[in-house]
Amino acid sequence: MTVKQKKELILEGLECANCATKIETEINRISGITATMNFMTKTLSIETEGGQDLNVVLNNVKNIVNRIESHVIVKEKVINKGSKKTLILMGLDCANCAAKIENQVKNISGVRSSTLDFMAKKLIIEADSNHEMKRIVDEATTIVNKLEPDVKVIDNGTESKSEKKVDEASDEVSYKKEFIQLGVGGVLFLLGSILKLPDWAELSVFFIAYLIVGGEVLLRAIKNIFRGQVFDENFLMAIATIGAFIIGEFPEGVGVMLFYQVGELFQSIAVNRSRKSISSLMDIRPDFANLKVGDDVKKVAPEEVAIGDIIIVKPGEKVPLDGKVISGASMMDTSALTGESVPREVEAGNEVLSGFINKNGVLEIEVAKEFGESTVSKILDLVQNASSKKAQTENFITKFARYYTPVVVITAAAIAVIPPMVISGASFSDWLYRALIFLVISCPCALVISIPLGFFGGIGGASKRGVLVKGSNYLEALNDVETVVFDKTGTLTKGVFKVTKIVTREGYSKDELLELAAFAESYSNHPIGISILKAYGKEVDRGRIDTYDEISGHGTKVVILGEQLSSGMLKLMKKGKEVLAGNAKLMKKENISYDEVTAVGTVVHLAVDKEYAGYIVISDEVKEDSAKAIQSLKALGVKTTVMLTGDAKVVGEKVGKELGLDQVYAELLPTDKVEKLEALDKQKSPKGKLIFVGDGINDAPVLARADIGIAMGGLGSDAAIEAADIVIMTDEPSKIADAIKIAKRTKTIVWQNIVFALGVKGIFLVLGAFGIATMWEAVFADVGVSVIAILNAMRVMKVEKL
Repeated sequence: MTVKQKKELILEGLECANCATKIETEINRISGITATMNFMTKTLSIETEGGQDLNVVLNNVKNIVNRIESHVIVKEKVINKGSKKTLILMGLDCANCAAKIENQVKNISGVRSSTLDFMAKKLIIEADSNHEMKRIVDEATTIVNKLEPDVKVIDNGTESKSEKKVDEASDEVSYKKEFIQLGVGGVLFLLGSILKLPDWAELSVFFIAYLIVGGEVLLRAIKNIFRGQVFDENFLMAIATIGAFIIGEFPEGVGVMLFYQVGELFQSIAVNRSRKSISSLMDIRPDFANLKVGDDVKKVAPEEVAIGDIIIVKPGEKVPLDGKVISGASMMDTSALTGESVPREVEAGNEVLSGFINKNGVLEIEVAKEFGESTVSKILDLVQNASSKKAQTENFITKFARYYTPVVVITAAAIAVIPPMVISGASFSDWLYRALIFLVISCPCALVISIPLGFFGGIGGASKRGVLVKGSNYLEALNDVETVVFDKTGTLTKGVFKVTKIVTREGYSKDELLELAAFAESYSNHPIGISILKAYGKEVDRGRIDTYDEISGHGTKVVILGEQLSSGMLKLMKKGKEVLAGNAKLMKKENISYDEVTAVGTVVHLAVDKEYAGYIVISDEVKEDSAKAIQSLKALGVKTTVMLTGDAKVVGEKVGKELGLDQVYAELLPTDKVEKLEALDKQKSPKGKLIFVGDGINDAPVLARADIGIAMGGLGSDAAIEAADIVIMTDEPSKIADAIKIAKRTKTIVWQNIVFALGVKGIFLVLGAFGIATMWEAVFADVGVSVIAILNAMRVMKVEKL
């Protein structure tokens, strides 16, 4: 069997979207390797089909990255299960010393891995145990102080706000340096343009200004040429501006480079700010936990808290880990996770999830999951990795960009050479200038940056409203939904069942029948079984259950042992009896005569040793916004709404009529649901998409079979998050319509950028070819269009009004 290996890499310093595409394409050419590049999170995912040495593969990948983008630092992404620590090494300027620190920290006992990002000055340590982390950090600090006495070690957990401030300060310093360079170059450019200088002095002033403004571009272009990377923006700008110098257009050569660099700077600022804006949409990561140690409370990183520990959450603080309230009562703001503005009341015994914000009371919480397995951690991981699953539009742009630039460069060469040879009196310098304009316009950055940014923003905006979309491809697919198929229980109905009626045959009391049903449902996690256990209200002694068989789509069969189950059932339980509990199909399957029941609700029939004993009716309620959800979907153009349920036909039809569904199919087994879904799938158009919406408990096969699987009520449900393509983090079906609206808004903005970028570039290519446009307009068609497209893409994050 082929064993697949996966690895995620972080490309620190990657700012060029076009280069990111080249990296992805180049790596995918390696046999047996699948690479996915997420430019927005700078994450490169590598998957091997097996047989390859992973270290060799990673070396090849790093060589490719360094060849295309030499300044980018490749580091392995540390997948953390709650035992990771990030240290900021302020004042670290020696790369050689950084390598020594990294190697020595790796040798500390209990360290699984250590990675030092020299550019970001971050030392990331992953340990085998949370409880060992304090000792490891102390030893790492000693190593740093020994090798670099002037370096200050700041411990601020992982991705904390203080760390972000350090990163932002670093960005600001970098931007200030660029502004100073551009300012000095700009002043020299103005002096050269205004003053009447001798030819040699004029050339000197413009040449110095050119080196100050464009020296970095020239250097990168030369390095890339030696690496075989010719057709990139550095090369194009270098050729275009050097060409302007050659034909004597000194001011234009400097001015265009100045304009280009200013545009690139604003583009970089816009991209970074958009990243921060998207990150702030999901700013749900807790910075600390108040760990109770004896009678004291200690502030620690969430990763340091273990299962079973007690934490204190004060008013205004985020709940750092999933757990159960053991003391206190409060109102919880769940909007960061669910998009709901109405606070949720919690008290002792209630479960709370990481990311909730405590509004008033002090809570003591027993931790149920480590941070790496907590809800907030999983949600952040889903959102951050969602854009690795690319939409068709993104793939089209990637493919388009691959051919677009070379075609334009070849066309530019033809414009420079052919007309002077064919047209009488044509000037070579004139046509070369036109060709240079072509070169400047040819960079596809406006598309390569803004399209992924648009989808990334759409996913972030959806998350803010409580809708987790696992990939750009699913967000795009929501635009073509024709059929929405719903499960009933827990999806359109509340799934909060109550025993409303008990009918017995002679020989059994209601309490005895309920007790038998409780034993039959003692291992069930289905809402119906839970409602029976709740109505029974006592502890079921599972030690008396000899065998327990769950019959899919029918019910359960148990054999109960014991001398006494209750005072009136001594004789019944002496030898152990077989109890059947389930629907009418189970009774038919076992050839048991039963009562035909027309009650609206779920009916559980019971039989003891093949003799009918009676039935229990359990009722469910339709959710308040289910009807509104169906109406909204119809208004958005969904052609068919369907409900599939295992309940009785009378129950299904009543709910379907109440909600205005087009079709209802009842009394279905799990396999029947898949077959019915496939039949519905054949009825839609080739382009149309089919959604299945389930509660994530027993719907995995159908969720997987649909074009888009949506899990309802998936907040904290591992099964739902795993099986579905989209997770609605509340129990509201109306969120599906919200998700479709966000998808349509995202598509509109993405296509606005495509049409705008290609339209402007097309116009200026024609104007440049006819000698109407100058290089100034050409630079606008490149970097100016990029900045405008990026700013437009950021609008997708404004999801307050849909």
